[in-house]
Amino acid sequence: MKKTATTIFTSVLALSVIAGCGGGNTNSEASSNTAAAKGEKVKLEFFQNKTEAKASFDALIKKFNDANPNIVVTQVNPPDAETVLKTRVAKKDIPDVMGLGANDTFAQLSKSGLFADFSNDPLIANIQPSYIDMLKRLTSTDQLYAIPFTANASGVIYNKTIFKELGLSVPKTWDEMIATAQKVKDAGKTPFYLTIKDSWTLLVPFNSLSTNIVGLDFYDKRSKGSVKFDSPEFREVAEKQLKLLDFGQKDMMGKGYNDGNAAFAKGESAMYLQGVWAIPEIIKANPSIDLGVFPFAATNDPSKNKVMSGVDTLLTISKNSKHAEEAKKFIEFMLKPENVQIYIDEQKAFSAVKNVNQTDASVQGLNASFASGSIEDFSDHYIPGAVKADTIIQSYLQKKDIDAYVKQFDTEWDKVASRK
Repeated sequence: MKKTATTIFTSVLALSVIAGCGGGNTNSEASSNTAAAKGEKVKLEFFQNKTEAKASFDALIKKFNDANPNIVVTQVNPPDAETVLKTRVAKKDIPDVMGLGANDTFAQLSKSGLFADFSNDPLIANIQPSYIDMLKRLTSTDQLYAIPFTANASGVIYNKTIFKELGLSVPKTWDEMIATAQKVKDAGKTPFYLTIKDSWTLLVPFNSLSTNIVGLDFYDKRSKGSVKFDSPEFREVAEKQLKLLDFGQKDMMGKGYNDGNAAFAKGESAMYLQGVWAIPEIIKANPSIDLGVFPFAATNDPSKNKVMSGVDTLLTISKNSKHAEEAKKFIEFMLKPENVQIYIDEQKAFSAVKNVNQTDASVQGLNASFASGSIEDFSDHYIPGAVKADTIIQSYLQKKDIDAYVKQFDTEWDKVASRK
């Protein structure tokens, strides 16, 4: 879930980072070489934000530590990691290596000069260009302040057993998806399990609708003041968000992400609007479930219904790490194809590294989109965190007032813009 950085915090953040950036990488490398030359053990902190991936990272870290006896990497994975990281940055307590999502937090920290520049690093030769481009577009620079590690995808997770029982096929258009939901409802079953209690989960359908209907350039235009949320295109997004509520369970307002994973695992709904990151938890709850994923059909033109796929985890180094050489060695290790494969197999994620493929049967329904390049980034990545898109959406779905919804988006956007 996104958290807000105040104007005061942003100023403190910028000053603290700039104050610490005078020495460049030269001093860091010198310290690193001195430590290595003395045979001393170098301790690295790997700070990452994905709770569900902690065990996967621990296993890879152990593998690295065993192979590098003079380097000890320790994982730090606190609750609400992004807020913790912002606080630490303000205090000049910056981790050596960071694993973050490609979102507004990463963009703001990049612009403040926190991270090393990987623009000319040989490691990026094996990274999918589309994900490199996503990071540059997100930060609005030609510099590359991190290396994409894995990508995620969101869409519609569906129970294949229920689909077979009801004679349903995978929908390709919005009208087909709504008709499918109606057939499930007519059969006395719940079409979509909705988790409105956890506001961040509402970004899953929002991203598919927003990116496919109004496009990512909408947010750049909004920054320039040439469009508003109070527009026919965005109102279509709003209307379709509301339509999905017709097919949720009765207690949707009081259920959150963990509830949704458990309920879907038990077969309590035919479909679940979530990302592939939820699949390991669902399977953990019910190893025998037969599930799949299909692209969320936001429009009635199948060619426009792209899969939402962004950089789920990027790897980066503090610009002023005292152990930049060892930190780089750890990232190089993580990017080895065999290690990426281990991670994506466990997390049901997709690789940002070339020629490393996700073969799990549960996500094969997305392969055609990846193969054809019919993927696009999450639109909320281009909405300033301080706007609090998730809570605006949550309030809208509770009150169901489209006029108030688009007005609130415009008002909050303008408030944030006025602080800059």
